[in-house]
Amino acid sequence: MIKIKKSFKISEDQRQNISFRIALFQPEIPANTGNIGRLCVGANAELHIIKPMRFLLSDKYLKRAGLDYWKDLSLHFHDSLEDLKKAYPDNDIYYCTTKSENNLYERKFKAGDIFMFGPETRGIPESILKKNWNKTITIPMSDKIRSINLANSVAIVLYEGIRQILFDRNND
Repeated sequence: MIKIKKSFKISEDQRQNISFRIALFQPEIPANTGNIGRLCVGANAELHIIKPMRFLLSDKYLKRAGLDYWKDLSLHFHDSLEDLKKAYPDNDIYYCTTKSENNLYERKFKAGDIFMFGPETRGIPESILKKNWNKTITIPMSDKIRSINLANSVAIVLYEGIRQILFDRNND
């Protein structure tokens, strides 16, 4: 007989150690933002939105994707990337892009790091990437696609950070 275990839960102590921030630069698709909000609640991450957004927070698709978790989300808004940087001057920002050759899995992350993602249809502007090239990261993927869905990409990057902090014994 197979015994089904309860899902692994992150303890309160562990939760305090994995405080990452997700920054969405000018998001366009409400369902993605809703899914990412729900993901952030489950991963104890903050969600930062850099304006402008192409939808309203009252959008039914955002609410549907975020379910009833949206009320528990630590949500912050910034008028520009510079405002985000000023708010967290001591935190590293990693710019997640398909244009980089810096493999996500070759980086060491720490609590407080910020993972920034660009708009779904165009990604982070090249002018921003060029200024911050040493902090760009990419998810390895097949050359059969241009990119992975934004919400899925956020999940991959965020949980790699969590894995490194909670489970990687060599993360010193």
